[in-house]
Amino acid sequence: MALRCSFLIGICVLLVSCGPSPAEQRRAEKHVQDSIALTEQQRTLTYYQAQLETILPQADSLIALFKYEPKNEKYQDHGYYVTTARGGTLRILVRDDGQQPVLLYLNGKRIETADDAAVQRAEQLQVTMRDVKELEWRIAKTSLEIQKYEKRLEK
Repeated sequence: MALRCSFLIGICVLLVSCGPSPAEQRRAEKHVQDSIALTEQQRTLTYYQAQLETILPQADSLIALFKYEPKNEKYQDHGYYVTTARGGTLRILVRDDGQQPVLLYLNGKRIETADDAAVQRAEQLQVTMRDVKELEWRIAKTSLEIQKYEKRLEK
């Protein structure tokens, strides 16, 4: 009877020790998860880069209609794209990062709105510039995520 019990215990130990340890199983699962996440991030990066490639020509064609005034280092954080309308009486400014509403000046005084094709182009440029900055930020963030997953998978 003792021989039979020890034989059964030996078989149980053999069965338990045959498979990978829980730590090894968890590492394998984490590796699979990281591989999937890496693939997703690479696809996302490809999508963002394609979006940026479609937006950049639009931005370039709009920027060609404006004159760029770089920032004054003493008191400005950003430069502006500037154009005029109505015979030079309406001055339109778009901040170079697109994060601020379009600024309109009529005869030197700030106004809130104006119905003019140049204003519509300025608003379109503002939205496009904001979209470009957003995509550049997302590309940088996704690239960092890809690097993180690649490092994890090297281990």
